[in-house]
This record gives sequence, C-alpha cells and structure tokens, in this order.
Amino acid sequence: MKPSLSFPYHDPTARLFPHLQAILPDLKAHFGRAYICPSPETIQQAHILTALKAEPFFTIFPADRPMRVGEHFKHTYLNTALSAEPDEIIHLAYVDRLSFALEGIHREQFLADVDSLTLADVPLLFHRSPRAWDTHPQNYARLEGFVTRVGEQLFGKTLDYGWCHSVVCAGELRNVMPKVTHPDISMVAEMVLHMQHHIHTREVDWLAWEDPFIFNRDATELKAERESSPREYEYRLAYCLPMVQALIQFAGAQTSGKEPTTQAPQERRAF
Repeated sequence: MKPSLSFPYHDPTARLFPHLQAILPDLKAHFGRAYICPSPETIQQAHILTALKAEPFFTIFPADRPMRVGEHFKHTYLNTALSAEPDEIIHLAYVDRLSFALEGIHREQFLADVDSLTLADVPLLFHRSPRAWDTHPQNYARLEGFVTRVGEQLFGKTLDYGWCHSVVCAGELRNVMPKVTHPDISMVAEMVLHMQHHIHTREVDWLAWEDPFIFNRDATELKAERESSPREYEYRLAYCLPMVQALIQFAGAQTSGKEPTTQAPQERRAF
C-alpha cells in the first residue's frame, strides 16, 4: 500500500497552487492520497477549492473558522488520523517543501526516500543534513539548534523538534494529537516529545532552504536579509521559546514519575 500525505494548506495569495499542480503527478504516483486542510483564506480562492474538490486524490477537511497555526495543524493531523487506517503510513509535510524537493535537483532522492519506508521505519523525522542547514539563514540554525541542544541535555537524543517533514502511522498519530496543547507552531515539538522514545531519524539534503525557490529570489540576497532582520529573530523566538518550555515540562514530569505532559504557553508580550 502506498503511503499517504497530510498537510495544512494556507495559500491566501495562490502563490503555492501552481507548484501543487506541477508536482501532483509525482504525488499521485508515489502516494495513495493526500489529506489536506485549506485555511479559510485559501478557501476564498474559489478556483483553488474547485480544483481540489475535483481531484479524487485529495481528502479535504476545510477549516471552518480562522485558526492559529498550531490549531490548524492539529485540526489537519487529527482528522487525518481519524480518517486513515491505523497502519497507514502518513507523511506530514508542507506544500512549499514538497515543491522544492520535487521541482529541482533533489527529486530522485526524495522519491527514493518516500518509496523506501515501511512500518518498521516509523515514526521518522527527516532531519536537515549539514549541507541542507548551510543553505538556511544562520539565525534559523542557531535558534532551532538551541532547542535541539536542550533536548540533548534533557533526553540524550539529537532531534529536530522544529521538523519540516515527519512520517508516522495513523494509529500512533491518533494517540499523539489529543495530547498536543500549544496553539502555535511549537506544537510540532510536542508531537516529537510523545514519540521520541522510539523515533527514527534520517538526514537528507532535500530539506535545503526552500524560500528562494518559492519566492523566486536570489538565495544569497534573501539569506542576508533574513539574517539581519530583527523581525525574523522575533518570529523564530516566538516558537523556539515555547518549544524549550515544552521540553522542560516534559522532562520534569518524567523525573517526578508523572505522566509526561505539556501545557499551552501563556500569551507573551511582543519582543
């Protein structure tokens, strides 16, 4: 049985839709279906919704109200888990990352990695390789790397808690998602915490930085802009700090012999 895909789909300007159309033949050849959740802003793009509904490959869970990023992700993944067969292998991914991998030099390796996986290989985090990290702005690597270092100290594991592509069977996803509490993107770290006792990892080059490709920008110029942007630091800290908080809470519960849990972070003032 082919694996499945699951992704939240936020495309208010329709920038991603041509890419999704371009990679659809590859997706249909290597995945059995895609479970997707278009945001309300995306649904307003009538031509996108019409095209999605006309394609049997997509199982659609529309977001019926505005949601924060983490809520959108949880809605997508929980509905995916409840709809899929328990032993169905699910790739949790992003349209921009998929497009970058499939429309460029990494296509063959990406598809080989997808086709190689069995139930014995999941849950799995595809890690950004050193070569892939080198393409990202340094502030991304430093801040997300700090979360990884905290995890190493607390749990003795080297994991990308801000993962960009993970793979899990639907049965496990069904167990994990009700435990996720964070309403922002830091919830992806919570997901890892509940699977890290038996999670696998694999480093890949196809998780190189996708933004220059998606925005049609010179990579060196865009990287320099992001590295010097205070707003970019603010954005990264806004999810990295709650990730660290979640790791500490989880480790504390383990140490005290309690059921490991996390709590939604308190609202923070702007930096």
